[in-house]
Amino acid sequence: MRLLCLPKSFTFHFQKVNKKQTIMAQSSGSNTGKKLIRIDITSDSVCPWCFVGKRNLDKAIARSKDQFDFEIKWHPYFLDPSAPKEGVNKKEYYEKKFGSRARGIFARMTEIFRNIDLEYDMSGLTGSSLDSHRLIYFAGKQGLDKQHALVEEIFLGYFTQGKFVGDREFLLESARKVGVEGAAEFLENPDNGVKEVNEELEKYSANISGVPNYVINGKHQLSGGQPPEVFLKTFQVAAK
Repeated sequence: MRLLCLPKSFTFHFQKVNKKQTIMAQSSGSNTGKKLIRIDITSDSVCPWCFVGKRNLDKAIARSKDQFDFEIKWHPYFLDPSAPKEGVNKKEYYEKKFGSRARGIFARMTEIFRNIDLEYDMSGLTGSSLDSHRLIYFAGKQGLDKQHALVEEIFLGYFTQGKFVGDREFLLESARKVGVEGAAEFLENPDNGVKEVNEELEKYSANISGVPNYVINGKHQLSGGQPPEVFLKTFQVAAK
């Protein structure tokens, strides 16, 4: 069962990228002689399927690193643009949002997370993910490997440790773990990164209705928490 995080419903699709979307150029050879696979990922830090998809993508990359080099960039999305900046009880927030479906969704995500060796934690607070996207953008300026590692830390904290995605100390701790420098100074100014986040929203989110969304070598689009095998097949197609 492969689903997207959507505001109101869950769907799944695989398609070519809309020509109107501005995405990175097609892959070329790398300095290692291996084909380069470029992956643009549009995601929200509070989307559980985005974390599932990342874990499965990482497995696919590990299984094909002898064939390809990878360049991964993360782009922002807001499942709920009106989510409060201050923290609110996570479980109550989602019970209000999903109503009678909430219990079934929680149970399903618990099962899915156990399948990737994680414990889904509904404790703690939720709210606006803007600061996390600002920090993810900032990390990317220091290196895409750092950005990818930071996304992992934020997902781990929010989904398995009851951390609040808008908590400054949690974000700074995540940045320290992956070696992002200057994060405190960057986040201190609430305007830093906002322009860039909004530009990326317009560029990468205008033609999608849910996340996670992956564009591979500027041509091939995948949506939802795909299993590793789907990524592996798409790498092969995209490299031709």
